[in-house]
Amino acid sequence: MENESKKPITLLLKKVSHRKKVRLLLVFAYNDFIIAKIRNIDGYLWSKTLRGWYTDFTEENVNFIKLTLKNDVVFKLDNSVYDNQLKDAVAHPEKLVSAENGVVLKAYSDYLKGKCYSESTVKTYTSFVSDFFTYLKDTPLNTLTNRDVEKFIEAVFIPRNYSISTHRQFVSAIKLLKAFYPECKIEELQLQRPKKSMILPTVLSKEEVIDLLRYTKNLKHRAILAMIYSAGLRISELLSLQLAHIDVDRRQILVKNSKGRKDRNVILAESIIPLMNNYLMSYHPDRYFVEGKPYQQYSAESIRAFLHRSSKLANITKNVTPHTLRHSYATHLLENGIDLRYIQELLGHAKPETTMIYTHVTKKDLMKIESPLDLALKSMADTDKNSKNIRLSGNY
Repeated sequence: MENESKKPITLLLKKVSHRKKVRLLLVFAYNDFIIAKIRNIDGYLWSKTLRGWYTDFTEENVNFIKLTLKNDVVFKLDNSVYDNQLKDAVAHPEKLVSAENGVVLKAYSDYLKGKCYSESTVKTYTSFVSDFFTYLKDTPLNTLTNRDVEKFIEAVFIPRNYSISTHRQFVSAIKLLKAFYPECKIEELQLQRPKKSMILPTVLSKEEVIDLLRYTKNLKHRAILAMIYSAGLRISELLSLQLAHIDVDRRQILVKNSKGRKDRNVILAESIIPLMNNYLMSYHPDRYFVEGKPYQQYSAESIRAFLHRSSKLANITKNVTPHTLRHSYATHLLENGIDLRYIQELLGHAKPETTMIYTHVTKKDLMKIESPLDLALKSMADTDKNSKNIRLSGNY
């Protein structure tokens, strides 16, 4: 009778658009037990905007949540989609452009693939050109000029506050569009990318890195962060790292097909081996070093989410991302006296200029420089033998 009197928990499954992707959103009244179960499922994140837990919308994820919570909740389905235009733009970018331009867009994507650009680059450039075609509406492509490109930037990029890096990528996409579709009147040589911003990377101190790892209590999460920092990996390299590419005996990690389609070897830190073995014995991944589900890569969003939580617990006020750990790795190597050429090779940089930015943030030589204020106070102390301990906090 007691169980019958309890009101069952209703969990609404909604298909929504969030951060330019179609998501599965879970909506239910606050319940510690259900929240604890969802936290243990890889790939779910909390959204303040949506006020609920979400993950990528796939048939597999829908079936998995139903199976996981089948004895705990009553499911209710809602197939509504917020912002249908955005959802169509993500799933079918050609739908928002004219039929003729849609054919060109598809052929442009195939052209990039034929040029052996990475999947990420093809997706990014195709998305930019899709947005451009959407803005053009029915404007014939053979009439396009540089002014059309400028108008699009003024009408779309500026209001959206896109970064300089995104702006540069768009110009690169248009340059390739001109190469693919020479019938348009865009003068490729006159298209100029804006200069890169000289923004110094955020770097953690060695003490902050250790604090970050200590406050990451989950074994799997700690192993992920330790691997990124100790080997200086990009997040994409960590996600695609296979167990077969970790050579414990030689203390080497083979990073396969990284940025620029290059392989490289990096050092497997001796101190991470006990942590790694503990993690592998506890979680038993099948193919990848870290997996969301068997034989499937882990989610980058999950890593960013728990890294943010660990940073807050460690009282680190800097904006910490997975790439911050890579920046910290490079800076600490430089501070330890490692030659810049070796650091370039370990990071997989194609140009030494890219690695040179760490010379601007390293403290190795800067710490030897004395402030003019310190030198002035020392000079006064040397002159006045009776006041050797001159301090700014006192009267002098």
